[in-house]
Amino acid sequence: MSPAPALLLVHGAWHGPWCWQPLIDQLPDLDVRTVALPSSGPDPAALGDLYDDAGVIAEALEAIGGPTVVVGHSYGGCPVSQAAGSAGDVRRVVYLCALMQDVGDTLLSLVNGAHPPDWDVHERPGSPDLGHFEVHDPVRVLYGDVDQGLAERCVARLGHQSLPAVNQPLTKAAWRTVPSTYVLCEDDVAIPPPLQEQMARHARRVRRLRSSHSPFLSRPAELARLLRDEIVRA
Repeated sequence: MSPAPALLLVHGAWHGPWCWQPLIDQLPDLDVRTVALPSSGPDPAALGDLYDDAGVIAEALEAIGGPTVVVGHSYGGCPVSQAAGSAGDVRRVVYLCALMQDVGDTLLSLVNGAHPPDWDVHERPGSPDLGHFEVHDPVRVLYGDVDQGLAERCVARLGHQSLPAVNQPLTKAAWRTVPSTYVLCEDDVAIPPPLQEQMARHARRVRRLRSSHSPFLSRPAELARLLRDEIVRA
């Protein structure tokens, strides 16, 4: 029997690989990898952009060197779409309440170019496309059904997010060439379910979780079972 594909986990805005640990703890028998996206971090002057993020994902896929299932959460769906169709041996892409857009789209395409009200935006003077942003009320927006203590610890670890990353268009869309699954989180505030439903039309399969925006923290065992099923089908 061939070994199970590796699992590459790609975090969303403001986060880092640390956010996946409760999920990873549920998958001790699998080869689970993570990446740290350059567009998120503690120093707003050192943040990368969408294409930097895609480059890091492509490097991770090449390093794995074998069959891989890629999971992109939230903003992480953008660089996953950019990278996963042309690097490594990706058998399936799982969009976890993630942005699943087409070539030419930016994150802000979803909101007609306007910054969502939950964002605390810091534009660079004279360069409105440059700068960074944080999130207002992260417990409500990101961690609605997460244990309060865990949510507070996560908030303390959130970084800044690159503004250029959400202004840059996709030049590739992995879901056009790689089988894909959309995991719709039905109690999400950050990406409302109707918008998820719209994007999920691109996917070959749609799965659902009764979860807020961060099921890897609130429902790690349930999410682990879902991902095991996706790996078996990959």
